[in-house]
Amino acid sequence: QVQLVESGGGLVQAGGSLRLSCAASGRPITTFGMGWFRQAPGKEREFVAAISWIDRIYYADSVKGRFTISRDNSKKTLDLQMNTLKPEDTAVYYCAAENSGDFDPLTRDYEYWGQGTQVTVSS
Repeated sequence: QVQLVESGGGLVQAGGSLRLSCAASGRPITTFGMGWFRQAPGKEREFVAAISWIDRIYYADSVKGRFTISRDNSKKTLDLQMNTLKPEDTAVYYCAAENSGDFDPLTRDYEYWGQGTQVTVSS
């Protein structure tokens, strides 16, 4: 089992930055694929970024060039640096982990999820 806890969300003005962190506990995450997803009110949960166990990275087009995903297996953490934030980035952001180790954009493939952290970007 893996437990995931997100932190770092908050309120920021458009153009600003936030850094989200996800702390994992339980099993080591070394061989897990990890991802960030988000869900805005009234919308389905959507893919943001993913990183494989060998650090291959995949971003949604909507965040490419603005967000950076990274992991530290020794600390069991997953981060998401978000720059040039836009009001449409407002959502609850979730950290997720999957056993396959892949960099996967599909929510159904992730076995473990955090509770989420709110990000609000004001215009």
